[in-house]
Amino acid sequence: MRAVVYDRYGPPEVLRLEDVPQPVPNEDEVLIKIHATTVTRSDCGIRAANASSGLFVSFLSRLYSGVRRPKRRILGAELAGEVAAVGATASEFAVGDRVFGTSAGRFGAHAEFICMRESAALAHKPAAMTFEEAAAVCDGAMLALGCLRQADLRKGRRILVYGASGSIGTAGVQLAKYFGADVTAVCSTKNAELARSLGADRVIDYTQQDFTKSGETYDVIFDAVGKLSFGRCRNSLRPGGIY
Repeated sequence: MRAVVYDRYGPPEVLRLEDVPQPVPNEDEVLIKIHATTVTRSDCGIRAANASSGLFVSFLSRLYSGVRRPKRRILGAELAGEVAAVGATASEFAVGDRVFGTSAGRFGAHAEFICMRESAALAHKPAAMTFEEAAAVCDGAMLALGCLRQADLRKGRRILVYGASGSIGTAGVQLAKYFGADVTAVCSTKNAELARSLGADRVIDYTQQDFTKSGETYDVIFDAVGKLSFGRCRNSLRPGGIY
């Protein structure tokens, strides 16, 4: 099968297309023919050993992905495709099933085929979704949902979504509205209308206003881009609020 591989850390130029052996599913695995995948910030960071984040972060990145060279040659975590074969004990999926999911830290989705345990983050693809839509959902939406489920969102609760225009933030705005919360989105000027179209009750342009100095308080502050800190947000949280 063909796959995009890399054997050293660096810029996008270290990636190349190569023929590699097609994986064979173990007893509890399914073999998936991939129709769509994603390239995320995580893929780019791992590929470069997070060198732009400083020596310490780069060192931690290499401890995870390989100190001298990558332990996993194929990047890519999110995917959508069709089950091509099943292991002897696999029973959740059958050949021909259309599925979507994420291989998480195992990567391997930038290829024509991948093996995944049937107990992994894998599900049947909704018929109304394209393969491309299903693969994209796995990044932002799943990460946002995992966080917001812990926030006890419901009608009457106020949430601020910081970084509301990225893959995690856009999903966070929509999910928060689904849970019935009052949503304030923080993004740049050019993305304000996008945030409103996704259901935000109000939008703060961070280039014009610092929400931490507005005097408004929230039950939940969801930092979708990892650029805030609890200390900075403390005074913007209501008693018992969640960051």
